[in-house]
Amino acid sequence: MAAKHLAASLARRPCLSRLLLRPFSTAAAAAEPAPLPPETACAGGGEEPNLITMKGVRISGRPLYLDMQATTPVDPRVLDAMLPFYLSRYGNPHSRTHLYGWESEQAVEAARAQVAALIGANPKEVFFTSGATESNNVSVKGLMHFYRDKRRHVVTTQTEHKCVLDSCRHLQQEGFDVTYLPVERDGLVDLRRLADAIRPDTGLVSVMAVNNEIGVVQPIEEIGRICKEKGVFFHTDAAQAVGKIPIDVERMGVGLMSLSGHKIYGPKGVGALYLRRRPRVRVEPQMSGGGQERGIRSGTVPTPLVVGMGAACELAMREMEYDSKRIAALQERLLNGIRAKLDGVVINGSVEHRYAGNLNLSFAYVEGESLLMGLKEVAVSSGSACTSASLEPSYVLRALGVEEDMAHTSIRFGIGRFTTEAEVDRAVELTVKQVEKLREMSPLYEMVKEGIDIKSIQWAQH
Repeated sequence: MAAKHLAASLARRPCLSRLLLRPFSTAAAAAEPAPLPPETACAGGGEEPNLITMKGVRISGRPLYLDMQATTPVDPRVLDAMLPFYLSRYGNPHSRTHLYGWESEQAVEAARAQVAALIGANPKEVFFTSGATESNNVSVKGLMHFYRDKRRHVVTTQTEHKCVLDSCRHLQQEGFDVTYLPVERDGLVDLRRLADAIRPDTGLVSVMAVNNEIGVVQPIEEIGRICKEKGVFFHTDAAQAVGKIPIDVERMGVGLMSLSGHKIYGPKGVGALYLRRRPRVRVEPQMSGGGQERGIRSGTVPTPLVVGMGAACELAMREMEYDSKRIAALQERLLNGIRAKLDGVVINGSVEHRYAGNLNLSFAYVEGESLLMGLKEVAVSSGSACTSASLEPSYVLRALGVEEDMAHTSIRFGIGRFTTEAEVDRAVELTVKQVEKLREMSPLYEMVKEGIDIKSIQWAQH
């Protein structure tokens, strides 16, 4: 019935049809007038405006999407797999007395096997959660709570995701000790320093596989080997790694791993936690309830979301090699295009050990927030974790030793499965144009062009 009403509405209001049925490629969408909300797009029966204003920013078209580390679009094939479990196979997977429950349970277990296959695990080692944040909380707090009588120390790095760092701070408030390891200037952890930090009472080492901000790939297999030798559990936040680089939990010696659905072209609101069975890793549940997911994570498993994550994992396993080569070529195209026309462009993080889809650049002699606002036709993120009340640069870049002025100018470009060459070329054009515009207004850049060493200048104090 709802579908019939929608079809009738689209027939009566063609402008609404164009709004809802837009091209999937953001490159194609960006070439068209930007859509407005349905209630205003056709107001008064007039023509659609060709401008959109949101949060005070006025742009001429839908922005190019280059923020794949924040989230990815749902692959249409994933959506196809999910839809039946919204419309007809909507049973609760924990209802064991009728067909609806049986088919939902079967779908959940099939998805569990798909996730397990992607990371080289046994399906019984995969537990569904609401996302990587929950998986990280269960891994860090849940493990330390379970082994609290003998294990009182955690080792992690200064560049972990905020949910890991906040979980560690929570443990500190409970009396646990936490060592926050510094990283090298390229963002990699020093393996010798990590090994030296492990104590007899260390319960957990937590190091993310791929950094969400700078794309650096940590030596997970080597860290796993150290943890095995020391008899310590090893957790890795692999939200930015799974489906993008090869992962094998057995070979890497991982005991706990956090995964996210929406980082791999799956739906938001679902993730997974890998818990090794042999030798067994135990955690204390962080939620009370009906004991679903073998008591690790209570609450009804959302079948459509889980099916979507499973489909996304299967697609990632099939297409990882192709996606990796294509994304690497697009990253090279983006970087070379920018550097061909701009000087003072610095890559943040290791060039050799990084995921190609994450390109974090700093632009010298440019104020980062101005650059980000100027790039309103490109959806990117700033490496500067700024709020309205604070202009402190990103803690990740500070940990790398990036100078504050350069940390403030960082932009993270995220390239993914559906990014096109047209989008990359347009992003290069707009970035170069905006940086040149801002540098024209920068007295510091003028001084540099005249050969003046800015660092040698003694600025007057007022």
